Amino acid sequence: MAEAILGDHDQYSCSICLELLRDPVTIPCGHSYCMSCINECWNTNDQKGKYRCPQCRHTFNSKPPLNRSTVLAEIMEKLRSTESAQSLAGPGEIACDFCSGEMIKAVKSCLECRASYCETHVQPHYNVPALKKHKLVKAAVIPVCPKHDKFLEVYCRTDQKCVCMHCLLDDHKGHDTVPSTIERNEKQIKLTHSQTNVKQTIQAKEKELQKMKMDITSHSDSAKKAVENSKKVLSELVKLIEKKSNEVIEEIKAQEKADLDHGTKLQKKLEGEITELKKREGVLEDLLQTEDNIQFLQNYETVSSSSGSDELQSFSFQPYCSFEDVRKRICELIGRLETTCTQEISKTVNKVSDLSAKRPPFDIVVGERVRVKPSVVTPIHKWGSVTHLSVGVVKKIQGDLLTVDFPEQRNWTGVVSEMEHVSGAGSDLSTKNGPFDIDVGDRVRVKPSITTPKHNWGRNVTHKSVGVVKDIKDDDSVVVDFPGHANWKGILTEMELVTNDDDEIGPSSLDSNIKIGDKVRVKPSVVSPTHKWGAVTHKSIGVVKKIQGDSLTVDFPEQKNWTGIVSEMEIVASADSEIQDESLIVDFPEHKKWTGLVSEMELVTSTDLVDIKVGDRVRVKSSIITPKHNWGGHVTHKSVGVVKDIKSEDVIVDFPNHKSWKGILSEMELVNYSGQLLKDVCFFPELDFVCHQHAIKILSLSVFLQTLTFQDPPRL
Repeated sequence: MAEAILGDHDQYSCSICLELLRDPVTIPCGHSYCMSCINECWNTNDQKGKYRCPQCRHTFNSKPPLNRSTVLAEIMEKLRSTESAQSLAGPGEIACDFCSGEMIKAVKSCLECRASYCETHVQPHYNVPALKKHKLVKAAVIPVCPKHDKFLEVYCRTDQKCVCMHCLLDDHKGHDTVPSTIERNEKQIKLTHSQTNVKQTIQAKEKELQKMKMDITSHSDSAKKAVENSKKVLSELVKLIEKKSNEVIEEIKAQEKADLDHGTKLQKKLEGEITELKKREGVLEDLLQTEDNIQFLQNYETVSSSSGSDELQSFSFQPYCSFEDVRKRICELIGRLETTCTQEISKTVNKVSDLSAKRPPFDIVVGERVRVKPSVVTPIHKWGSVTHLSVGVVKKIQGDLLTVDFPEQRNWTGVVSEMEHVSGAGSDLSTKNGPFDIDVGDRVRVKPSITTPKHNWGRNVTHKSVGVVKDIKDDDSVVVDFPGHANWKGILTEMELVTNDDDEIGPSSLDSNIKIGDKVRVKPSVVSPTHKWGAVTHKSIGVVKKIQGDSLTVDFPEQKNWTGIVSEMEIVASADSEIQDESLIVDFPEHKKWTGLVSEMELVTSTDLVDIKVGDRVRVKSSIITPKHNWGGHVTHKSVGVVKDIKSEDVIVDFPNHKSWKGILSEMELVNYSGQLLKDVCFFPELDFVCHQHAIKILSLSVFLQTLTFQDPPRL
């Protein structure tokens, strides 16, 4: 009944105040009003003795009697109670788009209407045949294209993002695109597989935990039995051995405590891993239950990158002492003479002590992260691919030997006394326990333990060479830009990170002839200097002001106190720089016969003559690693935006995913509507003018095409 009332909400509104009827009355013509509203309307009527219905204009010669409609009053009470039962939208919740006044919490969103509805206003979507075809989902913000204000229906695999149909004709033209449903199905299969792996891992860990609990209980029972047996046997001995008896008992209890502490530590670690895995399963379950394809795809990368199943790390409780040996030793004492009791009990106590001595020093246990001590020049069992910087996980301990899994070498054998703990926090380079801690942009070199890299040294690359990681492939290969060899290919496991504190190992200023006062420039082979370009380019020539270790400070005409790396610089021969201080005369359009210095000028090629104006489509140059005002938002080298404003050397650009982005004119380049640089339109200098005119015509046509509205946009 309430739903039927709610469906006819407008029928119960007063046509004078437009609110729900209060003290409803029905006049003879059949229309209903609030009693106060109709009285006020008729009291202000100028026609003497005439009373009209505000809706149908029916005229009454005398004022009709106004009696309260009981049925309507009851309906109004039910309607108001139904409305009050709906909860208001709180912070972060979706409000109904059709409720006036208080914002009622929405329960459903319609992907066709692009609106959200409360329980009241969603009813037409269940009752009206035309609206039944609309797709309703759980109330949520409906994602739309920020550029075209259209639904996001397509997934662009090229740019890894959701786009609308109009984007297929614009920024994503020619890209690898598929409907969002297809992409979700493919990714859902992968995510389901990941969830299965997590469940299997949880089951395996739970089995380990159960076995560990049983082993700990059994060991504890064994210790208790050993204590009871020792008490029984030793209590029968004379006072002569009473002192030794207490010593044995104390040794057993101490050993039990140490073993139980060790078992408890492993148990807590295993329980912690199971808890984390269950949390991860919950996150995967929530994402798999997401009804909205777009929300699923937008959250997929974040969840899937952290939902992989790690390699199972086996835990087992291995006590360092078996009390069965103690029990046997004590039983042997029963038939011995009193004169030998002291000697035999001493042997028993020594036996417990010997077994306890097998505990690894420094309390190293299975599952902990270790490395070779810096004081160890060469391990007893040799280095292999391991170095002092290698950090691995203890896999097995047997006596004084232990087996460690290093990223560089699995099942490495070492001696416990040669190893040291690596804390989980605070370690700098040494805390990195795998090659995947190397990221794009890091400074790296080939490990000293690598005699010949898998892909060979290449030209000018040595153990002292320090380069910048340019790319990391899925097959664990890495592309590095070394000062003497760009795009060098290697393997992650062969590389190690280099920090500013490693100058004594890496290349130093001693390897170069550069001195203070020399004129230098960045080597052509250096794609991006370690300390970034700033205003400096490959053409910039400056004077070395200071050298400290592998770093140097250079005064360039474009930028003073620029910091660089010695190995990235080269000396400019006198032939290249002898005219730097000479004057020259230039005819500018604004100033004829202008006088300047050669060192203050730079060459301008035909490609530099492209003038960026408001309204032009631009992107960040590929040579710019990090813009002066940072990337911000989702701006990348592939992002193409429209120039909104130009202030001196600053430019304001509207990108699809970042409005009013601020950059530098010198960092930007023009892009036509096919994604090609304007400077690439012209192939011959003598045809620049003709080609530029054609480019303008093409761009104008592209702008016109963009303004067209497609009633039936093409679908995949």
